Amino acid sequence: MIVLRRLQLASNAFKVSVRYSSKVVQSTDEALEGITGNITLLSGGFGLSGVPDTIINAMKEKPEINNITAVSNNAGLDGRGLSQLLVTGQITKMISSYIGGNRTFEKMYLTGQIDLELTPQGNLAERVRAGAAGIPAFYTPTGVGTWLEEGKLPVRYNETGDKVLKTSIPREVREFNGKKYLLEPAIFGDVAIVKAFKADTLGNCWFRGASRNFNSAFGRNAKLTIVEAEHIVQPGEIQPEDVHLPSLYVHRIIQSTTPKDIEIFKYSEEKSDQNTTQSDADKKREKIVRRAAQEFKDGSIANLGIGIPTLVPNYLPESINVTLQSENGILGLGPYPKKGEEDADLINAGKETVTLKPGASLFGSDESFAMIRGGKIDLTILGGLQVSNKGDLANWGLPGRVKGMGGAMDLVSNPKNTRVVVIMEHVDKKGRSKILEECVFPLTGQRCVSRIITDLAVFDIIDEKLILIEFDPSTTLQEIKEKTDAKFEVSDNLKPISI
Repeated sequence: MIVLRRLQLASNAFKVSVRYSSKVVQSTDEALEGITGNITLLSGGFGLSGVPDTIINAMKEKPEINNITAVSNNAGLDGRGLSQLLVTGQITKMISSYIGGNRTFEKMYLTGQIDLELTPQGNLAERVRAGAAGIPAFYTPTGVGTWLEEGKLPVRYNETGDKVLKTSIPREVREFNGKKYLLEPAIFGDVAIVKAFKADTLGNCWFRGASRNFNSAFGRNAKLTIVEAEHIVQPGEIQPEDVHLPSLYVHRIIQSTTPKDIEIFKYSEEKSDQNTTQSDADKKREKIVRRAAQEFKDGSIANLGIGIPTLVPNYLPESINVTLQSENGILGLGPYPKKGEEDADLINAGKETVTLKPGASLFGSDESFAMIRGGKIDLTILGGLQVSNKGDLANWGLPGRVKGMGGAMDLVSNPKNTRVVVIMEHVDKKGRSKILEECVFPLTGQRCVSRIITDLAVFDIIDEKLILIEFDPSTTLQEIKEKTDAKFEVSDNLKPISI
C-alpha cells in the first residue's frame, strides 16, 4: 500500500507539472520580449509555405530589433515575410540561397544597401542542422570548383551595382577518397521563428504537408525558438510519432493570426492544348521537353529543376512509373491539382501547387538534401544558361541578373550516382551559342553534366568529350556546327531525334 501511494503521488505530481508548463504566450509583445538588435535570426518557410508571418509582422513594429542577420531560404515576396524587414532597414544582412522574384530584395542587394551571403540551399539547411547538433563545420561536395570555393560570390555591391565591394570567404578544400570537398561553417542562431500547423502547450510541433521545409531544422538551432501555430492543442493531442519538433527546442508559442497564401497556382487543366496556335518559342520548348521525357526509366527516382523541367512529366508514357522528389521535402509528387483543390501546404520547389501520389513521404529540407548529396536520386533534369564541352554547368547567374543558386549546386554534387541532364535552347536570345569551350557565367558545378538536350540536338559528354548523338530532323549538321561554339565529335550511331 505504501508503494502504491508513492506511485500515485508521483503520478499526480507529473500531471501537475505537465498541466502548468505551458509555453503559450498571449501577445506578440510577450513572444518578442527581451529581443533586441544585433541578432542572427533564423526564419523558417519556403516561398510562402510555413512562413511565420504573424511574428514577422510584429517585428516590423519594433525598430529596436535591428541590425539583423537573417537566415532564410529567401525573403518572401514584396510586402510579405522578411521582405518587410528589409524595407524598414532592420535586416542588414541576408544568408539565403535564392532571391527569386522579390524585387525589393534584389534591388537592395544590387544597390549596396544590404549584404547577401549566397549559400546553396542544401548547405543552408545543413549549416543550420550542424549548428543545432553542436558541429562547428563539415565537409561537403557542393560547390567544388565554383565561386563558392574560390570566394568570389558578391556579398556587397556599390550603390550603382557596377562594382563588388565585398566577396565571400574562400573555402578550405580537402580530398576524401580521391574526391574534393569544401569546409562549410555551421550557423548558430540567436532567435528562430517558425510556423507549425499544430503545437501543443508544451511545445511539441507538427508540420503539415511540405511546410516542414526549413522549419524543423531552424527550430532546433537557436537559443530562443518562437513558434507560431495555426492550432494550439493540449499535450497528447499530437501523437508522439507525429512530433516533428520536440518540445525541448521550443521556448514560446503564439497563435498564428495571418492567412496562408499560395505563390503560384498551377492546375492540371493547364496542360497544353495541341490544337491551339503555338509560338516558335513554345514549339521549341515542347520539342525539348518531349525528348527529355525519354530520359526516364521505369522505377527511377528523379528531381526536376524549376521552370521547363517541371513540364517533362506531362509527356511520360503511361507504362513508365517514376517517383519525383522535390527539394522542399516531398518524395512522390503527384500531378498539379484541379482548380479548387489546391493546398497551401503542398507546393513544389518552384512554389507551384501540387498533389501527392499514393505512397508519398514528407520530410524537412535537411533530409531532402541529404538524399540528393548522398546520391539517392537517379536523375536530375535542370535548365541551363551555358554548358561547356567538358560538362561544366552554369545556370544560376549572369551579369546584372542574380537570382541565386537555390538547390542546383547540391543537385549536381554527386554526378557519379545522380545522372545530370540539362535541357535548354541551343542559342540565347541574341543567337549566341550556349554550348561553349568554357562557360563564361559563374559555374553551378564542374564536370557534372552527362547529357545536353536542345531544340537542335542531343549531346553526350563522355570522358570530357562532347559527342553529338541525335539531331533534329528539321536542321542540318552544318547548322548545328555553326551554332555550337564548342568542338564536338559526331557519333558513329548518329540518328534523328524521335518524339
